[in-house]
Amino acid sequence: MAEREKKRPASAGDMVRSLLLIIVPLLIISFLFTRTIGDHPVQSVEVAPVLTQARAEAPYPVSVPVNLPEAWVPTRVAWEPDGFEGAPPRRLWQVGYLSPDQIYFAVNQSPDADVLVPAQTRDGVADGSSVIAGSTWERRVSADGRTRSLVRATGPVTTVVVADADYAALEAFTGALRTE
Repeated sequence: MAEREKKRPASAGDMVRSLLLIIVPLLIISFLFTRTIGDHPVQSVEVAPVLTQARAEAPYPVSVPVNLPEAWVPTRVAWEPDGFEGAPPRRLWQVGYLSPDQIYFAVNQSPDADVLVPAQTRDGVADGSSVIAGSTWERRVSADGRTRSLVRATGPVTTVVVADADYAALEAFTGALRTE
């Protein structure tokens, strides 16, 4: 008869080794997915060259905020005269600033209101109106109430000013817009 090998009973050391085999990989995965990457400073962009091009090519007066305090940092500027790969012309102007309170404010302009307004307002719904420098702007608020927008259609262009801020802050920012 073959002798059966006798199994020794599990020891506390065996239990510790088994737990380490499970816990160490979990700790490594947790570290890799939960660590915070160092703070990245906001990168400022130069608005003037793109603004000059947009004003030369746009079939409408291009708006940009002027006389903002130095603490406002321009972080985005874009002029898209035509759509991509055969798409219809968009003539889309965008400029965005980070406020001293770290809130992003954006100005978006295009003749294509049907596409611009829903996209930039996050499908915002009408929420009253504001009068800024004698002009009436439609207020819009996103479904979650986070994003507010001011929308104005004048002749060949629709302008959307948007931020995750209250209407008073949006109105103040919009009041700084100039076309020259």
